[in-house]
Amino acid sequence: MEKSIAIGGDHAGFKYKGMISEYLKSLGYTVKDFGTYTDESVDYPDFAHPLSEAVEKGEFPFGILVCGSANGVAITANKHQGIRAAICWNEELASLAREHNNANILCIPERFISEETAKDIVKTFLSHDFEGGRHERRVNKISC
Repeated sequence: MEKSIAIGGDHAGFKYKGMISEYLKSLGYTVKDFGTYTDESVDYPDFAHPLSEAVEKGEFPFGILVCGSANGVAITANKHQGIRAAICWNEELASLAREHNNANILCIPERFISEETAKDIVKTFLSHDFEGGRHERRVNKISC
């Protein structure tokens, strides 16, 4: 089965978005870039919404959004009923986001972590599975 993933972000996440895309390709992923394509100032919802819709529709199993703090893209993505976007700044949060919350979009704060940490977070997020059980009951209560 082909491994594919969606990635996007705003101007404050542009550098890491490119770096993470190349890292994902080195891991064998096909990457769909939802933009932005420059480091000029843009509005993050213009990129977070289309990526979130694609994940919500099942076009991609996971998405990664990158911005300065990760707050704006996470808030935007979580407006979509089928999305569970998690801000992660270390590996433990990334594993818990997958294992306990069944997160399907990883939000990375470029201004607050190193490139190596970002790669480690991505690898951890993608290598952990949802545990289900008591967590599934809780996740099923998230949607309004």
